[in-house]
Amino acid sequence: MEFIDYYKVLEVDKKATEEEIKKAYRKLARKYHPDVNPSNPEALKKFKEINEANEVLSNPENRKKYDKHGKDWKHADELDKQQQQRQQYSGGGGQQGGFGGFEDNNYSDFFSSMFGGARAGSSRSQAKYRGQDYNAELELDLKEVYSTHKHTIVVNGKNVRFTIPAGLKNEQVLRIIGHGGEGVNGGPNGDLLIKFIIKNQSKFKRDNDNLHTTLDLNLYTAVLGGNIIVATFDGSKVTLKVNPETKNGTKVKLKGKGFPVYKKVGEFGDLYITYNIVLPENLTEREKELFTELSKLRTS
Repeated sequence: MEFIDYYKVLEVDKKATEEEIKKAYRKLARKYHPDVNPSNPEALKKFKEINEANEVLSNPENRKKYDKHGKDWKHADELDKQQQQRQQYSGGGGQQGGFGGFEDNNYSDFFSSMFGGARAGSSRSQAKYRGQDYNAELELDLKEVYSTHKHTIVVNGKNVRFTIPAGLKNEQVLRIIGHGGEGVNGGPNGDLLIKFIIKNQSKFKRDNDNLHTTLDLNLYTAVLGGNIIVATFDGSKVTLKVNPETKNGTKVKLKGKGFPVYKKVGEFGDLYITYNIVLPENLTEREKELFTELSKLRTS
């Protein structure tokens, strides 16, 4: 296996912080993403390397193993164990043969397993290792997690299609079983862990399963009351009754018109609407006269 310097791939220093690694990955992933570089094999190869580097360096434990063992970092635990065994048995303290009185067969088994020359039938030569977990980030708009749907991403050149459940929260992580690195000697594949970054460009503010929005209300409706048409998050229209003499900042609740509850089909939070009363502008002379008359009535 050829050694790849993951730090060079992400164009960061070996002392880079987690945040610096994350920023570098996002920048390069956008630059070399297959959607931006269709039919470009070099860009696809670079994109694979970037993802592979991020999967290792963005995980503190994997990064520590990589810094110590390089290309063999996946087997760090086994290598460390073998190193401890070598240290334990290498001195001998003057015992027979310098190896604590090991008989030839035991001696042979020990060093064969340690240095890769396992004897035929040795269980070590058949040791199975689980593949590494892959980590990825996916940026979505809030509208994209309002309903359950299928989504496809490219991981190391392979299309991975999975379901995004409605109600997914910002920075929530989904585990896609078996779509990580390949296992060794028939071991199981690792998993793909996708962290979701959810952006919100709508006029609605999300608070867990509830939504909040502000609605302009003209002075006349606020004073006299009436019916208004309100658009909810999914675009459906709702008729809302405004009580007479509604004050600025009044908040009303539309039950069940909020955001879907995660993995609870048919359940929704609530929608809270805050009224912002808008005063009329550019009054005509006649309107000013009427407001003047009205003010005299209120003060007489």
